[in-house]
Order: sequence, then C-alpha cells, then structure tokens
Amino acid sequence: MPNQFNHHYTREEATALLPQLRHWLERLRDRRRELEKRDRRLGQLMNRGHDVGGPLVNEWVKIMADIREVFSEFESREILVKDLERGLVDFPAIIGDREVFLCWEQDEDTVEFWHDLDAGYAGREHL
Repeated sequence: MPNQFNHHYTREEATALLPQLRHWLERLRDRRRELEKRDRRLGQLMNRGHDVGGPLVNEWVKIMADIREVFSEFESREILVKDLERGLVDFPAIIGDREVFLCWEQDEDTVEFWHDLDAGYAGREHL
C-alpha cells in the first residue's frame, strides 16, 4: 500500500521542531480566545438587529487570517494538530516497514510515543 504522507519524521527531527511547535500552539490558542471574544460581541450585535461591520469585523478577519497562517505552517510540514487545547500533535513516520504517527503532547519534553495511523491516542506505545 502506498504511503499517505510525503514526509516522514525521525524522532530526532520531530523533537527538534518542538520549541517552534510550542510557540505555534500557544499562538493558536491565544488567537482562538481573541476570536471567541469577537464572535460573542458580533453575535450580541446581530441579535439586536445592528448592522455589523467596520473595525470589529476587520479584527475578526485578521485573527482568522493569522490562525490560517499558523495552521498552514503545520500543513506544509504534514504535521497534524489533533487536539489544540492539549497540544496533541502527530508526525508521520516510518517504523519498520509501516507508516505510523509519532505522537507528542505539549507537556512532554521529547517525542516518545507512536501509534498506528488509525489507532489514535488510545493506541499510543513507547518508542
């Protein structure tokens, strides 16, 4: 069966990216919180029948663009964000002759787990 991913990470390559990933994940969480504030405000205005637009909508669009930019950093590297709050990330890898995911959670110092492509977090095993 052909591989699903073009790039496959070694444990060392994935671990080397962790400082940058921590930064991106925090940026995503911060921007999401900002977006939720704007969403609530826009919802209140729309419920009252106000015409929405102007600075509030412009801020919302800028935040969405920033979120998209950060997610594109993950996508271009074929790194999957599985749970933003937990900082759970999967890296495509090859173990033996199988395509798998190296699995990392933000509070972990290094990449120490893997799981099959269809197993998810519950199937994590130590490297």
